[in-house]
Amino acid sequence: MARREAQFVICVANRDYAASLELRKIYQVLNDRAGAKHGQIRVIDESGEDYLYPEELFVPVHLPQAAERAVRRATA
Repeated sequence: MARREAQFVICVANRDYAASLELRKIYQVLNDRAGAKHGQIRVIDESGEDYLYPEELFVPVHLPQAAERAVRRATA
């Protein structure tokens, strides 16, 4: 079975982005192939908008389906 890409990440560092990213918080990932080519990941940050950040600030997380649905509802 093919592994699906992570739809969520956990912030493990927020240097230079303390106002935009909270440590240990789960963020939704949006697909951005151009950003990925440059080592960046697009997430919906604390402003409610999506921005590119260095991918080393995050760790991918695979949530159980029920948890993923709950997180998506909370961010809608």
